[in-house]
Amino acid sequence: MKLTTFLSPFRIIVISYILAMFVFSILLFLPFSTQSGVSISYSDALFTAVSAVSVTGLTVFNVSETFSGIGIFFLALAIQLGGIGVMTLGTFIWMILGRKIPLSQRMLIMVDQNQISFSGLVKLMRGILSVALGIELIGAFILGTYYLNYFDTAAEAYYQGAFGALSAFTNAGFDITGQSLVPFADDYFVQLLTILLIFAGAIGFPVLMELREYFSKNNPQFRFSLFTKITTTTYFIVFLIGVVGLWLTEFQNYYSGMPWHQQLFFSMFNSATARSGGLSIMEMSDLTLASLLLLSGLMIIGASPSSVGGGIRTTTLAVMFLTIRSFAQGRSDVKVFGREVHPEDRQKAFIVLSVFAIGLFGAIILISAFEHSGQFELMAIIFEASSAFGTCGLSMGITGDLSLPSQITLMFLMLVGRVGLVAFLFSIRGKEKSTHYKFPTERIIIG
Repeated sequence: MKLTTFLSPFRIIVISYILAMFVFSILLFLPFSTQSGVSISYSDALFTAVSAVSVTGLTVFNVSETFSGIGIFFLALAIQLGGIGVMTLGTFIWMILGRKIPLSQRMLIMVDQNQISFSGLVKLMRGILSVALGIELIGAFILGTYYLNYFDTAAEAYYQGAFGALSAFTNAGFDITGQSLVPFADDYFVQLLTILLIFAGAIGFPVLMELREYFSKNNPQFRFSLFTKITTTTYFIVFLIGVVGLWLTEFQNYYSGMPWHQQLFFSMFNSATARSGGLSIMEMSDLTLASLLLLSGLMIIGASPSSVGGGIRTTTLAVMFLTIRSFAQGRSDVKVFGREVHPEDRQKAFIVLSVFAIGLFGAIILISAFEHSGQFELMAIIFEASSAFGTCGLSMGITGDLSLPSQITLMFLMLVGRVGLVAFLFSIRGKEKSTHYKFPTERIIIG
C-alpha cells in the first residue's frame, strides 16, 4: 500500500494531534519546565500534554505548584493549539509566508474543522484566528484589570487574567490559581465573564462567523444557516435544562442556606462549565448522586461541532431528538426551521451516539477492572470517563490516584474526543469498496 493512499486526510489529522501531544509532553518533561526541586515522570507529562492539546483539563498534579513560567508557557501554547485546531495554526503559518493554500491543505482544514465543503475554508480560518484571538485578548484585559482587586501586582493580575481567559474560551479547564475558580465562588462578575467566554468557545466557530457577518454588514437580507439555528437553540436549551436540573437536585442539599442569587449562579456556572469548560467553583464530590449523573450527561452532550469542545455535540442530540419526534408523528422525513435534515446527517448522528455510548461504557468497564482494589466509587469512574470523552475536565479528584492503565484509557478518550468521533471513525475504516451485486432484501424484527 502506498503511503499517500494510507495517509488519508482523516488519518493525517489524527496523527497530527498525536504528534502534537508527544512534542508537548517532551517540552513539559524538560527540567526547566518544572519548578526548582520538582520533578515529574514522563507519563505525568504525557497525560498533561494530552489533556492540554485535547483542551480537556484533567490533571494528575497541581499545575501551579509544578510548572515554572516556561512550563506554563508551553502549557498555554498546547491549549491554544488544541483550542483552535492544528490545521488552523498551520494555515496561519502558510498565510504569513504568503503562500497559496493548496488543495491538500484545504482538505485537512475541512476535516479538522468538521466542515462538509471546500467553500470559504480559508476565509473561515482567517475568521477563526481573528475572532478567537480577539475574544481572548478582550477577556484577558477585562479579567486582568478586575484581578487587580485580588492580586498584589499588576503583572500577576494580568498574568492570571490572560491564562484564565485562554482557559475559559478554549474550554480547557486548566488553572494556575491552584484551586480552579474556587476562590471566586462568591464573585459573580468573574463567574459571569467566565460563562460568557465558555459560551463563545463552545457555541461553534461557524456560528461566531455568521454573527460577525450579521452585525458587521447589517444586511437585512442575511439569513442564518440551519446549522447555526439548530446548534444555538440546542446549546441554550440544554444549558437551561442543566440550570433547572441542578437547582432541583441541590436546593435542599448543597445549596441549602444559600441566598437565591448564589444558588442561581452556582447552577448557571456548573451547567455551563459541564458542557466542556472544566473550571469549577466548588468540589464536585460535594454534590448529590443525582447532580453528578446530570453533570455527566451534560459532559457527554458537550459543545457544538467545529468548536473547542467535545462530546457527542449539540447537533447530534438535536438530530436524534428530531428523528424520534418525526417517527412518533408517523413521518419518515425530519423537518425543522423550514428545512429538511439530510438522511446522511441522520445516519451520522446515530453512529456518533452509538459509538460514543459503546466507547464510554467500555472505558468505564476497563477502568473499573484496572482499579480492582475498589478504592474508587463507580460514580467517580463514570464521572471521570465522561469528563475525558467529553473533553470537559471536571473531576471528583481521582485522576492523580488512578493507575497508569486507567490514565492511558483516559488519554485515548481525550484524543478521540478532541479529534471527533466522525473523523476518528473515518481514520480507522478501510477503503470504500463498490459492490457489483445485491442480495434480496428481507425485513427483520426491531425492538
